Amino acid sequence: MSITQYPIKGSCQCGNVTYQLLEPPLFIAACHCKECQKLSTSAFSITAMVKADSVRFAGNMKDWSRIADSGKVSAAKFCPECGNRMYHYDPDQPEQLKLKPSNLDDTSILNPSIHIWVSQKQDWYQIPEGVKVFDRQP
Repeated sequence: MSITQYPIKGSCQCGNVTYQLLEPPLFIAACHCKECQKLSTSAFSITAMVKADSVRFAGNMKDWSRIADSGKVSAAKFCPECGNRMYHYDPDQPEQLKLKPSNLDDTSILNPSIHIWVSQKQDWYQIPEGVKVFDRQP
């Protein structure tokens, strides 16, 4: 097993937006909600919860937002060229970002320890043993 060296570089699909993750995420989550299934065009979306000051972005991004089931704003930053989602955030908690880490150069850190919104998960997907599971948002 190799030890991940930080910083880890990442970028959108076209390379217009680049970033460096300076330290390990607080945790990695797999979200199975229908919105994340649409976002990822897969069974779930992977999110790395990180401190905002642990990521350095370069390049122009656009904003998008929606009202979540909680009633709070779920905002996102994405590349205006290729449309690749870079991160989500809660405007009321700017100190944390929900990084979309599948666009990291080194994806070996992507081992979710939490699975959320499993009430909406695809029946064919089996959640690994030993992870925290939540029917909805914890």
